Amino acid sequence: MMSRPENPDPWRVPIVVLQVPEGGLHREFDADEAVRKAIADAAGLREVLSAHASLEVTPKGGGRFHVAGNVCARVGQTCVVTLDPIESDIDEPIDLIFAPPEQIPELAALVDDGADGDEETPDPPEPIVNGIIDLGRLATDALFLGVDPYPRKQDAVFEHEVTPPDPEDHPFAALKALKAKPRKAPKKK
Repeated sequence: MMSRPENPDPWRVPIVVLQVPEGGLHREFDADEAVRKAIADAAGLREVLSAHASLEVTPKGGGRFHVAGNVCARVGQTCVVTLDPIESDIDEPIDLIFAPPEQIPELAALVDDGADGDEETPDPPEPIVNGIIDLGRLATDALFLGVDPYPRKQDAVFEHEVTPPDPEDHPFAALKALKAKPRKAPKKK
């Protein structure tokens, strides 16, 4: 989402898919102070006070895996109305399918074909990169999605001052001023 090679993911919790048991696995993890600061910097937040993820990784056959759970966080932001510091709670669900990269085009085409129906269309699967699914990156992306882009303090009201328009301030005011000046008669030679 916001990560680039020069800006690595702040929260890393990689799992090797070959080590996921048949019955799946459950992972819970918290972001430490350094990770919370890196997440806050990447998301443009004042601070991340806490971040916790709880995820289930389940094999689905054909090399695919289902990752489901949620990420909960408390973030510090600035109210867009009062500019006061505020804190917001985030609780975002995660529900994704991962597949080997070579399967992605075929599975994405199936999703596109299913989009013509009335049913809700599932998202195409995410690629498994080098045999690894990074649960920390999933949690970070979900946290980013849950951030309110326009945080507002409870009961904050924007009061816009309304100034009545000046009747002399309009696009034709300059023409009116020219018309008001008396014309000088042209000089004769």
